[in-house]
Amino acid sequence: MANYQPLHDWDVSPSEAVALQQQLRTQIRIQPLAEPPKTIAGCDISFNKFEETVYAGIVVLRLDTLETIEEAGVVSTAPFPYIPGLLSFREIPSLLQAWQKLTIEPDVVMFDGHGTAHPRRIGIASHGGLFLNRPTFGCGKSVLVGKYDEPALERGNWSPMTHYREVIGAALRTKNKVNPVYVSPGHLIDLETAISLTLACNGGYRIPEPTRRAHNLVNALRKGERI
Repeated sequence: MANYQPLHDWDVSPSEAVALQQQLRTQIRIQPLAEPPKTIAGCDISFNKFEETVYAGIVVLRLDTLETIEEAGVVSTAPFPYIPGLLSFREIPSLLQAWQKLTIEPDVVMFDGHGTAHPRRIGIASHGGLFLNRPTFGCGKSVLVGKYDEPALERGNWSPMTHYREVIGAALRTKNKVNPVYVSPGHLIDLETAISLTLACNGGYRIPEPTRRAHNLVNALRKGERI
């Protein structure tokens, strides 16, 4: 069973959640990896905005071959309402349940969402990274905060995303002439490494393989095709 460190309860009010974010953000460490990772996990969540059922999935891949070596999914009930900027309080508890079902603890974790590219610099990838105590980063499909210049149209080009003159992430082209994805460090990793890992997880799609496969897993859970 994969372990994590419980940092706080989830039964909190929205104002308490914001206060927790302000407190926890001081613990986030943006830094290069100590050693090259061999495995990477992708995490994704699916739910309807005004329903309480949450579908969470984690898929673990070998980085050198992108072979799926383990996956875990759960169907659970959200402990927190749908509030933009506080979605990690709705999503992380279910992902932690899925995490505990893993027998392989991945070296690095990619979230379908954001890390520092968040109004308070603590999106799901940063918040989740503090619980998992391992390198995490976000790879989002849309912008939460930040401005950027369009990167060149060829795969691998990127441009910095800034918010209040601070670089918070990157708009990264993962496929020629396709909309970029939005990469940001979460915890115990830096932006350059997060970009490099995103490009290394290329399966020919806009979305990198870890979160793409996690997305497919949660869709199967929604359809009742997986338990």
